[in-house]
Amino acid sequence: MQRLVIIVLLSSGLLAGCALTPDEQHTTADTLHSHTLDPVPEGLPPPAATAQHPPEVITLNPQAPRHYVVKRGDTLWDIAKTFLQNPWHWPEVWVANPHIKNPHLIYPGDVLVLYYQDASPHVAIAERPASYPTVRLSPEVRIEPLPDQEAPIHSIHQFLIYPRVVAEEQLKQAPYILAAMDERMVFGAGDNVYVRGLDAEQRVGSRYGVFRIGKNLHDPDSGELLGREAIPVGDAELTRSGDPATVLLSRSDREALQGDRLLELEDSHQNLLFMPQRPPQDTEGVVISLFDAISQIARFQVAVINRGERDGIEKGHVFASYHAGRVIRDPYASGESSVTLPDERTGLLMVFRTFEKVSYALIMESTLPIREGDKVRSP
Repeated sequence: MQRLVIIVLLSSGLLAGCALTPDEQHTTADTLHSHTLDPVPEGLPPPAATAQHPPEVITLNPQAPRHYVVKRGDTLWDIAKTFLQNPWHWPEVWVANPHIKNPHLIYPGDVLVLYYQDASPHVAIAERPASYPTVRLSPEVRIEPLPDQEAPIHSIHQFLIYPRVVAEEQLKQAPYILAAMDERMVFGAGDNVYVRGLDAEQRVGSRYGVFRIGKNLHDPDSGELLGREAIPVGDAELTRSGDPATVLLSRSDREALQGDRLLELEDSHQNLLFMPQRPPQDTEGVVISLFDAISQIARFQVAVINRGERDGIEKGHVFASYHAGRVIRDPYASGESSVTLPDERTGLLMVFRTFEKVSYALIMESTLPIREGDKVRSP
């Protein structure tokens, strides 16, 4: 094979914006051999000789087409792979057309033809219109409707599986993180930590949820202790039994700390298919806790209400939340008089996890911030 020549280098960026209509297809042919290829297209000169490059073997792609129509989105690398087994040889087979003003550019609709000259393969533009239409681009305003916003499953996924409301005694007796191999006090995914209180019979590979002891949940009306909040921290896996045992923090939603507790993981295959529905008639409750918030929450955040399975609450039950109306003195009424202002609706909540005495609910709509103490009832 004769010594080959680089005629022109093309930037892939020149082709990144190329376009054809979707119905345009490139023409393919059977596997090409030198004796079946087209002769030199009329008007195309053979490549000029050079002594600066050693001879290299240029191998065609066995499925190389005889002709190829440039499409929108084609890059130089894509086209080179269409014709060659080694795309970096493209500059050596590309031939500039003398009748084209700027042969460095390839446009959508250009037809590339493969041919042989002196036993060497070459590719050139066989057809090109005399001119391309000019398209003026300028900024413009487009109006598109927003899709209906549904509850993002990722925003509540961890709550669907991990939140716990447990008896205070259960948390006190649960295994706890004592320390790590170094003197750090904060740990995360990938860290090995030492845990005390694990059953010595637990097998290596056993998995646990890591929780932080939260606040006691009380019914604001009766004062009853409804449970102790266990805040999810992450997951852990037993890697060495003993006292202390060694566990690997395999996942962390927040930093793990000394004193965090380990609880056995619950069944993660919960039924997440539930439909919004009204709660039992005349069911009322109160927001008693805000998850990962200090004083107020809004859409797609999580609240805890003081009603649970014993009250007939199920996944999918929807409640409206209300700010309780203030009690004020009416200075214009005769005598001493006080007035309770109407409750103001603040949003909609949907229950997605239930326990015996409490439930977790996702804020679906909020017109005002939702706070602890807000009432909830059937919308």
